[in-house]
Amino acid sequence: MDHLPENDIPMLVSAINFLLRDEMFNNLDEICYHYNVDRKELEKKLADNGYRYDGKQNRIW
Repeated sequence: MDHLPENDIPMLVSAINFLLRDEMFNNLDEICYHYNVDRKELEKKLADNGYRYDGKQNRIW
């Protein structure tokens, strides 16, 4: 994956959860660093659409 699908929220959630589950990323910070995405902006975009990152379960809900 070359970039995160930031304009399609359901695809973004799916992509992040896939990367956390099946790829080399251990947490949301690593994904944001790799894809050069501001974590606060990403979390705001997710929250505005009813999603949040759960660090304990390491996934977007």
